[in-house]
Amino acid sequence: MSKRLFAEFFGTFWLVFGGCGSAVLAAAFPQLGIGFTGVALAFGLTVLTMAYAVGHISGGHFNPAVTVGLCAGGRFPAKDVVPYVIAQVIGGIAAGAVLYLVASGKTGFDATASGFAANGYGEHSPDGYSLQAAIVIELVLTAFFLIIIHGATDKRAPAGFAPLAIGLALTLIHLISVPVTNTSVNPARSTGVAVIQGTWALQQLWVFWLVPLIGGIVGGLIYRCLLEDKK
Repeated sequence: MSKRLFAEFFGTFWLVFGGCGSAVLAAAFPQLGIGFTGVALAFGLTVLTMAYAVGHISGGHFNPAVTVGLCAGGRFPAKDVVPYVIAQVIGGIAAGAVLYLVASGKTGFDATASGFAANGYGEHSPDGYSLQAAIVIELVLTAFFLIIIHGATDKRAPAGFAPLAIGLALTLIHLISVPVTNTSVNPARSTGVAVIQGTWALQQLWVFWLVPLIGGIVGGLIYRCLLEDKK
């Protein structure tokens, strides 16, 4: 279990540091020109690389919604959910702290004022989307993300391609939802930067825990009840 938890810690750290780092540093250093598509690709690549690196150790969840969704889908034991989630959240917060150390190396950088790649709705949505829109997009995308994960890791699926499918799915998810919520679908990712942003991000963090967890459960149950081979 200790090796599995360390794998989840490092995998979540890499996801938050790489994905949110591309957004934070693109804002802090505009001359890099990473852009919206680059941020989406960065999140997909972080999952893809760490899934191949440590996925064989822990299953490569790196996301409380994935852990809960896999449990709902009958793929993960309930007794291991809490330790996995704790490791993921600690990894996300550690990544946020290291990212802040890097970004604050630029004179005038302010994590609170910049938003620090935090997720939000209403006036804190990148394009001004409402709470209702945030709930719908996070619920739908997290549910489909879990359906994709279940399907890609099914014994009937081609072996060895699951990380690629999951990484591409996460890239697409970000391309869809960054304008709405800055894309969560991952409570650990949201928490890791919210604690650094420190104000409105913490106040709105409940949405990016509650909705992705429900979406994960819905996606897991859909695959388990409607798509899984009962044999």
